[in-house]
This record gives sequence, C-alpha cells and structure tokens, in this order.
Amino acid sequence: MSSNSGTATRPPRSLLRTVRRWESALVVILVAVLAFGTIESPNFLTTTTIFFGGLDIGQIAIMALPLTLIVITGEIDLSVAAMLGLSACVFGYAFEHGTGAGLAIVIALLVGALGGSLNGFLITRLGLPSIAVTIGTLTMFRGIAEVVLGNNEVTSYPTGLTVIGSKPVFAHLAYPFLFFLILAAIYAVVLHKTSVGRSLYAIGLNKEAAFFSGIRVNRTKFILYLLSGVVCAFAGIVYALQNDSSIYTAGQGLELNVVAVVLFGGVSIFGGRGSVLGVVLSVLIVAASQVAFTLINISSEEQQIIFGVLLLFSVLVPNSAAGYRRIRAWINQVRTSAPAPAAGAGAEL
Repeated sequence: MSSNSGTATRPPRSLLRTVRRWESALVVILVAVLAFGTIESPNFLTTTTIFFGGLDIGQIAIMALPLTLIVITGEIDLSVAAMLGLSACVFGYAFEHGTGAGLAIVIALLVGALGGSLNGFLITRLGLPSIAVTIGTLTMFRGIAEVVLGNNEVTSYPTGLTVIGSKPVFAHLAYPFLFFLILAAIYAVVLHKTSVGRSLYAIGLNKEAAFFSGIRVNRTKFILYLLSGVVCAFAGIVYALQNDSSIYTAGQGLELNVVAVVLFGGVSIFGGRGSVLGVVLSVLIVAASQVAFTLINISSEEQQIIFGVLLLFSVLVPNSAAGYRRIRAWINQVRTSAPAPAAGAGAEL
C-alpha cells in the first residue's frame, strides 16, 4: 500500500530528466541573451539597468509563483493581474480615506484572499472549468476596481514605503525583485522538498489516481487559489507603492505575460511537470530581454509581439511530447470506437 502511494505522489524519473533538460536549455538562452545585450549596448550590464530590469519584472515575477503551482495541478488562473489592479485600488481607497498604511495593506490582502477563495470555490466546489471561471473573475475584478476608484488616482503614499520604487537594496537590486527571490525560495522548498509539492505533481499527472491515493484534491486546489489571490494582492500593493499611484488600470494586460513566463519556464500546460528554478530562469531571461530591447530602441508594441511568440514557443516546445501522446491517444480512441463496415457492403457497391 505504501509503495503504491509513494509512486502516486512521486514524479517519474523521466519527468525529472525532462525538467532538467529544459532548465539546461534556459541557462543557454539566458547566456545568449546576456551576450547579445552586452554586444549591442555598453550600458546593458550596469547597476542602473539591473535595478530597472528588476523593477519592471518584479510584479510579473511575483504573480508567476502561485500560478506555477496552479498550472502544475492542471488548472489555470487568468485573473492574477486583475487581482493586482483590484488590490492596488482597494489599498489606495483605504489609504485615501484615512486608514493607516499598515491597515490598508491588511485590507488589500483580505480582498485578495476573498477573490482567490471565490475562484477556488467555483472551481473545486461547483466543478466549473478554471479557464472560464478566471476569465469571468478577471472581468469582475476589473469592474470592481473601476467602481472603487473610478477615474481617480491615489498618490502621495508615505515616502518610507515608496522607497521600494526609487532606491535599490544590496547596491543595485530592486525591492520587488528581492521580494520575488524570497518568495521563490519558499515556493521551491514547498514544491520540491515537501509532501505537499509531491501531491501537486500527482494531481497534475492523474487527478483520479491522486484522489484514490489519499490526496485531498479539491482542498489542495482551493488553497492554491486562495494563496494566489493573497500573493497577487501583495503584488498589487507593491505596484502601488513602487509607482506611488493607485489607478483602476493597474496591471492591465499583464496576465498573458505572467502565463508566458510560467510556461516558458517549463511548466507543462497539461499539468504534472515544472520547477521553480525553471520559472526563475524564465524571469531572468525576460527581464534581460526587456532591458536589451529597450536599449536598442525596440518599441513596447514590438516587445508585445515577441512576448506572443514566446508564449506560443513555450507551449509548443516543452509540451510537444505530451501533446503528441494526447493526439495519438485520441486517434487510437477514434479508431477503436469507429463502427465496423457491414458485411457485404463492398459487394453492394
């Protein structure tokens, strides 16, 4: 019994080899991007560009971490950036109406917990598909954010807090990127060194088998969505303080960038595969690419095209083997379920 349970909750060796191979490819890509940036601009590897690169990618990187765990279980959360915007607005509204910054942060985090719980309830209790639910809550969160602040913009946060957007830490590291690294270390330990992480892989590989091996699948997914809401709310607070501004359009359109970072990091869209290290490498590649493209005057619109290509590439290449297996299984199923030709049919023709 124990051996079966261990097998159900442990990623197979071939899976681990696949992950390592993709991470090795990411290291090569990162080196290539760094070499490209260094050749194209003498200002690429400077303390200033490192600071602003970390500042630009910070919120995307933070939101990518909870999404990583959700995608590993075979689900998706497209409301991450909308929750960032909503929490930034709630934080700004509370602060503007006389609430202290500390209490405003707590209120914004509670809103994130409520939003994440709503996603988790609809997906795990009502059995609705996660992509449909989170597209719906994405729109809802954006609408609530607009109702909360309207066209107003809240500024003038305490300078002791807005320093995270203007001053580096450890000489040249941006605060948002430091927050990401701390959270990434925590996520890595949970995912790769605990039974919780093994349960997430098991759910992604085979939800029914995970359930019968004793894993509480629905409760686990609910907690992941709750956690996603809280972490994305934290990203929204960081966004507001970094920019010294809360506005309902905060983070608009970032959800696809977050998804691209996660999938490019080797997390399988089909679930059951991925690592925090791969996502960290993906974040570094995207941050370095953004800095390099900006220095050589590639417009933001052209960079969005590159992000779209990256998203397609990250879905096709790491998941090509799994996709091929699924297509073969579907073809075999069609063949076995096709009715046999009636006897004598050829003679009648």
